[in-house]
Amino acid sequence: MTDDLLVPAIDVERLTYSFTHDLEPALEDVTLTLHRGSRCLVIGANGAGKSTLLRILAGKRLIKGAKCSIFGHDVFNNLPGGVVYLGTEWSSNPVVRGDIVVSDFLDSVGGYRHKERRDRLLRILDVDVDWHMHQISDGERRRVQLCMGLMGHWDVLLLDEVTVDLDVLVRADLIEFLVEESKIRNATILYATHIFDGLSSFPTHICHLQLGTALPLLPWPLAIPSGDASTAETDRDPDSLFHLALEWLREDRNLRRGRDSARGKHRGPKAETTNARTFFEKYDYAH
Repeated sequence: MTDDLLVPAIDVERLTYSFTHDLEPALEDVTLTLHRGSRCLVIGANGAGKSTLLRILAGKRLIKGAKCSIFGHDVFNNLPGGVVYLGTEWSSNPVVRGDIVVSDFLDSVGGYRHKERRDRLLRILDVDVDWHMHQISDGERRRVQLCMGLMGHWDVLLLDEVTVDLDVLVRADLIEFLVEESKIRNATILYATHIFDGLSSFPTHICHLQLGTALPLLPWPLAIPSGDASTAETDRDPDSLFHLALEWLREDRNLRRGRDSARGKHRGPKAETTNARTFFEKYDYAH
């Protein structure tokens, strides 16, 4: 990893990505630059490309013709150390659902080398090291994943919806830990989520990923125009982040509906057809 503190922690320039050549791009002309110590929330509708962007940054998808780097290193060919990606697909891996004790599981990935941080995370995440992985709930399994991923000294953290299974208390304690890590160690966090309660004090920036395109990065809290009392009052509202996300998502839905309409497509119910009735009568699972 370079020692040049001026090199961005995350640097994406004009990234366009399609899963196959015949599909519309999942990401189109995305540009995003974050410096060390930044904590950025990625906000966007389902299918906006949030998970795809995070997986690309984690070096899990090959890209061509775009700059996508962490600390100046190409993310696919030369991903630097200190990058941790935590996504939802982890919990569906059969290995993590096997009959293995949590303490053994953590030791198998080097927990004994990070005892102090591991033990602190075990307390924050309220994990019982005597749990058996195949006997615990999805939320408890998620806590083990977070402990496993965060106990090392990471420099860039990529989080994709991994707090969705956590209860409110554990999630709040985890967010406090992440903010502290970012401030003390100058670590950078890119966090995609649909849950905004309790997050107003977390981000330094917010990124609106709109139908695969990243709109300009905004600092958080938003700048308040001088003398605008109503805006100032809204910004002090702990739910202001939620309301901003809600406004953006409504805007995204209207934009997507307009595009779909222009292409002769739409979501929702369609007119009843004879074929549908025939299919239902043939496969009536209620009887």
